Amino acid sequence: MLADAGCRYVIIGHSERRQYFHETNETVNKKITSAQKDGLHVIFCVGESLKEREAGKTFDVIKKEIREGLKGVNAGNFVVAYEPIWAIGTGKTATTGQAQEMHEFIRKILGELYGDKADEIRILYGGSVTPENVDDLMACKDVNGALVGGAGLKPESFSRIVCFKKEI
Repeated sequence: MLADAGCRYVIIGHSERRQYFHETNETVNKKITSAQKDGLHVIFCVGESLKEREAGKTFDVIKKEIREGLKGVNAGNFVVAYEPIWAIGTGKTATTGQAQEMHEFIRKILGELYGDKADEIRILYGGSVTPENVDDLMACKDVNGALVGGAGLKPESFSRIVCFKKEI
């Protein structure tokens, strides 16, 4: 239905879907596979809760979400969005160091799954991107873009995010 309606992209695995609709890595995987069969580009979301981060489980959570979510999925037509759940709508955001560390880790896991094709997979940051932090986040080596939430609802904020200042 989404493809028939003209949609080209679909967000799958968003933290709110996982939390409120109890979506599992298995159901996320099925949705990704189905979306790809219909020619949709997938924005595949992964991220840890504050409790998981504080317990030192961040890397285990992300690795499991990626391995199980992308099981049997071809390396085309998807991007990964790292969304630290603890930073969504809370006003908190990952530091540039935390964002870079997680994006680098995600790239490593993608490399284990897809070899050299992993370098072509874009990894977005999606944890409270704002006009105030977009420049620093986009300066991170392994951050390839942003998945913008609430700031996208305000034209002034969104235009500033879209037109971030890239250092040359």
